[in-house]
Amino acid sequence: MSVPRPLPAGFVEALLEQGVSHVSTDPVELAAVAVDRSGIVPEGPPGVLVRAAGVDDVQSALWLASEFEVPVVPRGGGSGVAGAAVAGPGSLVLDLSGLNRILEVDPVDQIAVVEPGVITAHLEAAAGRVGLRYAPDPASAAISTIGGNVATNAGGLRCVKYGVTRDAVLGLDVVLADGTLISTGRQTLKGVAGLDLTGLFVGSEGTLGVVVGATLRLRPLPLETLTVAAAYPDVESAARACAAVAAARREPSMLELLDARTLGVVDAVQGTSYAERGGALVIAQADGASAGSEIAAIAEVLGKEATWIEQGLDDASSARLVEARRLALPSIETLGSVLIEDICVPRSRLAEAFRRVAEIGDRHGVRIYSFAHAGDGNLHPLIGYEPGPVPDAVVAAGDDLFALALELGGTVSGEHGIGLLKREWLHREIGPEALSVHQSIKTALDPLGILNPGKGY
Repeated sequence: MSVPRPLPAGFVEALLEQGVSHVSTDPVELAAVAVDRSGIVPEGPPGVLVRAAGVDDVQSALWLASEFEVPVVPRGGGSGVAGAAVAGPGSLVLDLSGLNRILEVDPVDQIAVVEPGVITAHLEAAAGRVGLRYAPDPASAAISTIGGNVATNAGGLRCVKYGVTRDAVLGLDVVLADGTLISTGRQTLKGVAGLDLTGLFVGSEGTLGVVVGATLRLRPLPLETLTVAAAYPDVESAARACAAVAAARREPSMLELLDARTLGVVDAVQGTSYAERGGALVIAQADGASAGSEIAAIAEVLGKEATWIEQGLDDASSARLVEARRLALPSIETLGSVLIEDICVPRSRLAEAFRRVAEIGDRHGVRIYSFAHAGDGNLHPLIGYEPGPVPDAVVAAGDDLFALALELGGTVSGEHGIGLLKREWLHREIGPEALSVHQSIKTALDPLGILNPGKGY
């Protein structure tokens, strides 16, 4: 076990002398910013907290951290589940949630310029007032920040049609490890000048630089969104139906799958009756001018093996059909602690993945609740356990889930990032040669290794 190191003498005083906003060593504040939703507990609280009020604060904090060689853990809403925002002794937590202005929403160019602390749902609402929307739709939209979404390359329910965060980011303002501010990308939809530095920083989890601004692509609100839900005897037949939607060249804007254990919990907690309809549930949406014909075609494919099927004819009925998916995680969380996993496999192997996830749960004697963004093969096996330290059986089951993803030709993270939780598994996935390239880029941008050390690669 590593020995926690204290902050260097004079560092806190230097922050104060530099005029950095809200510098705190209060134990209560430090404890509150030491963890995220991963369940990972650091060896002790961080050394100091800076709640940035402007870009100048970020630059000054990073310049001083570089001078004193203090590790820096950037933080937004703390909603991450891979441990990227976990901060241990001797570190500076750089809280960016106060940089929360929506600077511009342009209905002609269909872009938004925002600070990193903007809550995802707030941007969605602002865009909606001019007939647009921010297409990425993470489940944590009500609490997650744009900066955190950029850091993890977050996904969501609409990714099957609109892509992940990277597909919506046109440009970034980034403060490097030594305090230098750079701008990447552009405000145009096209542009190939220079290397894709924007894409490099998206998904880097604060290990290469700290995002202080983002130019984001917006899309028109669809004229119509329609839904179909279908139940199946078991999760494998439901997964086959989802694969058949892709094989039929249909284009859903959402395609979700929930297993029997998840449906049972939703029913028990919410008083619904989804599990009575079958052993698995698929929910699909189509949007846009052709939503009616598209959802009818999707319903025809889904209905071939379904035990029950219902099509939403308007916004109200469509929202009701999506209810089970949105209630899944909050319902499971009422039963105790949850290790929220995130793997992605080829769509053609989705049925096999669900079957073998269930076998992993049985082998380790743990409860696994599985649901998926089935349209892109992204599974979320949630391992439930009693409140307290994560049991060894849960850790072992998680390791087997990552091994399964790689065996099936997939990845250990579809949208949640790597953080502390999956670092060793990332090494196995990308191999030593690619890992060396990662580390060379890290060294070039952060030669002292102060930016979110130990996270990612």
